[in-house]
This record gives sequence, structure tokens and C-alpha cells, in this order.
Amino acid sequence: VQLQASGGGLVQAGGALRLSCAASGSTFGSYSMGWYRQTPGKTREWVASISSGGSTAYADSVKGRFTISRDNAKNSVYLQMNSLKPEDTAVYLCKAYIATMRGGYDVWGQGTQVTVSS
Repeated sequence: VQLQASGGGLVQAGGALRLSCAASGSTFGSYSMGWYRQTPGKTREWVASISSGGSTAYADSVKGRFTISRDNAKNSVYLQMNSLKPEDTAVYLCKAYIATMRGGYDVWGQGTQVTVSS
């Protein structure tokens, strides 16, 4: 499985961006997907998750501003980010959790840079 994130860029505070993460593989619908973000010198921070059944969860810092969604027909997960703040500046990464008979494992995509100017 490979993940390809895109959609990052430079935006002013208060603006919006939509990140996409495209996955290879034929069983995307069974993956739990998540978005994380990382800034230099800080630990990776969980942002949002969506289960294979479509249940969503958000970090308190983005709740009400970000929306995670998925399109299984397109093997993709999205992160709609509204009302962006300078503190949202980070490299955003997508992750798939793939369950197997012997447990599960994570697959990470490369990041996409989001920069929010004040």
C-alpha cells in the first residue's frame, strides 16, 4: 500500500485548504485512515481519523474547523480545513491502519506542507 498526499500550500489566516490522500490497493475501504501533522522540533500530532465505517474523530484543536471524509470509490481520504490559523502550519501526513489476521500495521504517506500566514 502506498499513500500520496497533496493539496498543501500557503494560505492566509482565516482561509481554507483541502488536502487529499490517494491510496493504492484494492481494499482501501477496509482501512482506517488518519491525518497527522508535524512541525520541526515537535512530536507528530494526531489531527483526525475516519474509520472504515465512516466514523470520525478530531483533535480538540481542530474540532469544528476541519472535516475528514473518504471516497472509497476513489481510494481517497480528504481533510477540509477551514478557518485556518497560523498555528495550523505544519507538514500534514496521512496514515492508513491496515488490519490483518495477525494484528495490524500502519502505512504512512509523505507529507504535504501547509503554511498559514498571519
